[in-house]
Amino acid sequence: MTDAIAGPDGVLRCPWALSTPDYVAYHDEEWGRPVHGDDALFERLSLEAFQSGLSWITILRRRPTFRTAFSGFDIAKVAAFTDEDRTRLLDDPGIIRNRAKVDATMANARVLVDWAPGELDELIWSHAPKKPRKAPRTLSDVPAVTDESKALAKELKKRGLRFVGPTTAYALMQACGLVDDHLKDCGARG
Repeated sequence: MTDAIAGPDGVLRCPWALSTPDYVAYHDEEWGRPVHGDDALFERLSLEAFQSGLSWITILRRRPTFRTAFSGFDIAKVAAFTDEDRTRLLDDPGIIRNRAKVDATMANARVLVDWAPGELDELIWSHAPKKPRKAPRTLSDVPAVTDESKALAKELKKRGLRFVGPTTAYALMQACGLVDDHLKDCGARG
């Protein structure tokens, strides 16, 4: 028994990937692929926080605007944002104008700018599972939280980052390739 579904091209995919062409491309080309680099991981961490309580497609379709609004998620640039930038972000209809999420993104950049180069990358990747889990066959086999995501969230919070609970941490781990939660029969697995 598997939840993988054949797309229009006949390739089996995770069922969530088939609802829109945007999802198909994201699923096939990005989700679950290793992401490294402090700025790239800051972007993913920030977007996962903005996604909290919303559908990922909402964020995915606004990602280009998010990138523009947040200066490409360059940590040093976002750390230098002023109150005027905050106002600009809260007035920008192209992003999610949630005050707590905007403030957390700016605050997180101010914390991260003082970290050594590569430190965010090293910290996040140090929480990858030591051995791979059995490939999920169905969506119900995919957890929302793991011991590793709880530990990652705890460490990020301890070091001053905000909006990084265990569910957000696990979504980050999935998106950035720390875990491979493509279904066993999915053509994008591994």
